[in-house]
Amino acid sequence: MPYVPSPPQRNDSLPSYSRTAPPIPPAPVKRNSFQHKLRPASEIYYSVSRASSASLRKMAYDKALERPGSADSASMSSCPIFTHEVKTLFRDSFKTLLEFYESGHLCDVELKVGDKSFKCHRTVLACASLYFRAMFTSEMAESKQGVVTIYDIDENAMEKLIRFVYTSKISLTTDNVQSILYASSILQIEAVAQACCDFMKTHLHPSNCIDVRNFAEQHNRVELMKTVDEYILDHFLEITGSPDFKNMPVNLLERLVSSPDLHVETEEQVYDALMAWVNHDAEARGEHLPGLISHVKLALMDPTFLMEKVETAELIKKNHDCRDYLDEAKYYQMSLVSLVPDVKVTPRTCPRKAYAGVLFCVGGRGASGDPFKSTECYDVRRNKWFDVAQMHTRRRHVGVCSVNGLLYAVGGHDGTEHLSSGEVFDPKTNKWKEIHPMATFRRGIALASLGGPIYAVGGLDDSTCFSTVERYDILTDSWSSVASMTTPRGGVGIASLKGHIYAIGGNDGTSSLDKCERYDPYLNKWTPIGSMNKKRAGAGVAVLYGAIYVVGGFDDNSPLDSVERYDPKSDTWSVVNGMLCCRGGVGLDALGGKLYAVGGHDGSNYLNSVEAFDPITDTWTVMRGIQQFRAGAGVTACDSVLKNLRKVVRNTSERLQFLIGLVQY
Repeated sequence: MPYVPSPPQRNDSLPSYSRTAPPIPPAPVKRNSFQHKLRPASEIYYSVSRASSASLRKMAYDKALERPGSADSASMSSCPIFTHEVKTLFRDSFKTLLEFYESGHLCDVELKVGDKSFKCHRTVLACASLYFRAMFTSEMAESKQGVVTIYDIDENAMEKLIRFVYTSKISLTTDNVQSILYASSILQIEAVAQACCDFMKTHLHPSNCIDVRNFAEQHNRVELMKTVDEYILDHFLEITGSPDFKNMPVNLLERLVSSPDLHVETEEQVYDALMAWVNHDAEARGEHLPGLISHVKLALMDPTFLMEKVETAELIKKNHDCRDYLDEAKYYQMSLVSLVPDVKVTPRTCPRKAYAGVLFCVGGRGASGDPFKSTECYDVRRNKWFDVAQMHTRRRHVGVCSVNGLLYAVGGHDGTEHLSSGEVFDPKTNKWKEIHPMATFRRGIALASLGGPIYAVGGLDDSTCFSTVERYDILTDSWSSVASMTTPRGGVGIASLKGHIYAIGGNDGTSSLDKCERYDPYLNKWTPIGSMNKKRAGAGVAVLYGAIYVVGGFDDNSPLDSVERYDPKSDTWSVVNGMLCCRGGVGLDALGGKLYAVGGHDGSNYLNSVEAFDPITDTWTVMRGIQQFRAGAGVTACDSVLKNLRKVVRNTSERLQFLIGLVQY
C-alpha cells in the first residue's frame, strides 16, 4: 500500500483532546497557618492568573464533554446560567425592516392594489396578517409569485395597513376609518379592525349611526353593532328626525321598537315614528305594518290620541291585525275604569323603562341600629341605584308615597324619639322640603294616595298600636282625622285600588295579623275583607295590574318569603311564587310592569339585595342591590323622568364640589 501522508494541521484548530473525564484533583493538604511562608506579591499574582486561566480552560473543556443523561451533565446542572436579553432588539430590528421596505432592499414580494404597488417582505406581512400567512404558507399560486394582485381594497387603506405592520402605528380619521376597517377585516389584521371599531364608537352621531350600524353588520362586528344599537335606543327621537331614518332596514326598526329599553317619553312618539317610516313608501312597506304595530303599546296611549289619530289612520283601518291590536288597547283602557272585566296582561301593556318612572328607597336602618336619612333612586334601564339628596331627618319605619311626581316621607323614628313630622322631595330640584306634621307621633306607619289627598294609616309607638288614620291635604298643607280602622295595626301595609284604600296585616300589639280591611272615602268607613293565608307584619304591599300583592314580612316567629295576591272581585287571596329569600321589613312597589322587593331582614342579617317579580312569567329575578343594607325603609315608585333627575343630581354634586373647593381655597 502506498504511503499516504497525514493532512496538515491548521494552527487555528482546537487541540484534539481525548474524550475522557478530567482527573479528580487530590484533596488539599491541611497546613498549620504558621507553616505558610510569605511570598512576593508578583509570585502570588502570577500563580493566581495561571490558576484562573487553567480554570477557564477546564470549564470550556468540561462543557465540550457534556452529554445529555451523563454524570457530567448531571453535575453541571446545578451551575448558574446567565441569560442576556436585549429588550430593544425587536424595535431596532423593525426599524431596520422599515428602512428596507422604504428603500426596497431584500423585498421578496410585490403587492399590486389599484394603481399602486408595494414591495414588501413576506415574513413581515405574514406575522401581522392571517390572510397573508395563509397565502404565503400554503400551496396557493400566490405563495410562489413575485407579484400578487389584491382586489376590492382601497389602495390608500392598503398603504396605511402595510406601514402599520412595519411600525405598529396607524392614523384613523372619520374619512378613512370605514375603508381601513373593511381592508383590515379582509386581511384579518384584527388589531387594526378593533381600533377602527373603538374609533367609530366614540364618533357616533344621530346623523351617522344608522350607516355605521349597517356597515358593522356587513362585516359582522358584533361589539360595534351592540354599541350602535344601544346608542340608537338612547337617541331614538333625535334619529327619527334624520333623513337616514326613513331608509332604516325593517329588521333593525322592528328590533328597536320591540325593546323595553327604547328611550321615548310617550308611546305616541313610537307610533308617529313608525307611521312616518311606513308612509315613506306605503306601497312597499305596508306589509310590514302589522309586525311593527304589534310592538307598539297602544293600550298605554292617551285615549284621545288613540281614538282620533290611530283609529282613523287608513293603513290601520285596512288591516285586520292592526284593528285587533287597536281593540285590545280599547278593552284594556276600559278595564282600568271597571267598564269591562280585566283583560289578559301582555308585553303590550307593560310600559317601557324610559317612561315607567323611578323607584325610591327612603330611610330605614342597618346593623348599627341608627336610622338613615339617605335616599337611593333606581335606574331601571341601567339596573343601577344612585344617591339623591338626603332627608332633613333620619327615619326608620317611615311611611312613603308619591303624588303628582313628588315623593312624601312621613313619621318614623329618628333613633331617639318617634316622629310626627314629614317632608316632600321634588326630583326636578333634588331637594327635600318640610311639610306640616301629623297629630300623632308614630313609626311603622303606611302612606297611600287616593284621589289627591294622602292617608297616613296605623303605626305604633313604644306602648300603643294605632288604628287611627289622618288625611293630608296637599294644597292647604294640613292634616285632618278620618274614620279609624276596626283593628289597631302597627307595621301595616296599605294600597289604593279603584277608589278604595286597603289595610293589609300588621300587628295589633299582641300578634301579627292575617286580617285585612278596606276604606271607602265616600262613606268614611272601614269594612273587613278576606283574610290572608298567613299572618304578617312589616310586609311589602303594592298594586299591579288590578291586583294587590303582599310579600314577606314577619309572622310571630320569623321573616317570610311567601307571596300572596288579592283579587278584589272575588275577595280572595291566592298564593303565588315565593321570593328567593325571606324578607321582613321589606319595601315593595310596582315599576314598569314588575314588582320590586327591596332590602329587609332575613332573620340574621340586614339585606341590600333586590329582586323583581314578573307576573307574566310568575318568576322572581335578582336585580342590582341597593348601596346600604337596610330594613324598615320606605319604597315607592314615582312618575319622574329619570334622565332629568340624573342631570339635576349631577349638577347639584358639581355645585357642591365647587363650594367645597372654594372653602378649602
